[in-house]
Amino acid sequence: MTRWQYRHGLQEIGEGCYAYLQPDGSWGWSNAGLITDGEASLLVDTLYDLPRTQAMLDAMADATEAARDIDAVVNTHANGDHCFGNKLLERKTILATAACADEMPRVTPAMMQRNKKLARVLSRLPWPLSRLPMGQSGATLKEFGQFLLQTLGTYEYEGNELVLPNKTFRGAMTWQVGDQEVELMEVGPAHTRGDALVFVPDCKVVYTGDILFHGGHPIVWEGPVGNWIAACDRILQMDVEVVVPGHGPIGDKAAIRSMKQYLEYIHREARERHDAGMPAVEAARDIALTDYAEWGEAERIVVNVHTLYREFDGVPDSPSPKEMFGLMAALAAERRR
Repeated sequence: MTRWQYRHGLQEIGEGCYAYLQPDGSWGWSNAGLITDGEASLLVDTLYDLPRTQAMLDAMADATEAARDIDAVVNTHANGDHCFGNKLLERKTILATAACADEMPRVTPAMMQRNKKLARVLSRLPWPLSRLPMGQSGATLKEFGQFLLQTLGTYEYEGNELVLPNKTFRGAMTWQVGDQEVELMEVGPAHTRGDALVFVPDCKVVYTGDILFHGGHPIVWEGPVGNWIAACDRILQMDVEVVVPGHGPIGDKAAIRSMKQYLEYIHREARERHDAGMPAVEAARDIALTDYAEWGEAERIVVNVHTLYREFDGVPDSPSPKEMFGLMAALAAERRR
């Protein structure tokens, strides 16, 4: 870990480069960044709701005049905790990969508000309704509701509207921030369909989005995992000293190496169990995570194994998020007992 450790809020990490960190990096608690030069500015990601995004923008405006009127925003990927705050900057240039822009409408703030209301109802079900199963996931309705509340219960989705990127790219793009060149690099599909890195060569800083979960288990919604490993290799080949993850504390290349090793490990372990005919859910429970015991959100292993099994089988369609959250809820409840 770098000298910045895990200080929450805004901190300068290079000349004109800032990171905005939220505690504790778990579900929805994402990071963002700011790149400035003179009066020019580029925001890297917004947050999961409007109040948190506004608080971040206020902190940035207090720190530097360049942030008092943000010029442009880049969304590193389509997950709501990195783009639901776009509404506050809807008149600005909003950049993303074309794949990211295409994926964003799949999940909206209105959908998340409905999920939040459902989670509250399910989490309060009385016995015996609370013990009814949530589909085939192994979780009860109450466990499913409690897990959903844990992941999204503190965020304010009501009254928000999804604002999509208005400028997209494929492959790579250079964006000028004053005299500062910023390199935008498409590395998805990996975590999502359209992941991008934001690299500031002069500052030796890279903003990874959710290509790096630092201190937490990643979640492979899309895959293939090989693309994610390749993205880690790409960062390791850069002239980079500071790595701002999508979640967790600021790091350096050591954090990227740990992420790559984790992905290689679960790929190898899942392949072995897949080839032996073990079902994905059983494989997720069977894979030892001892070396990652300090990482949060271990229940994500069940999504990662399912994604790997689809990759091994050549199945293009993803399972429903409801199904995956049910499986994670069951695993999380099992490990609490």
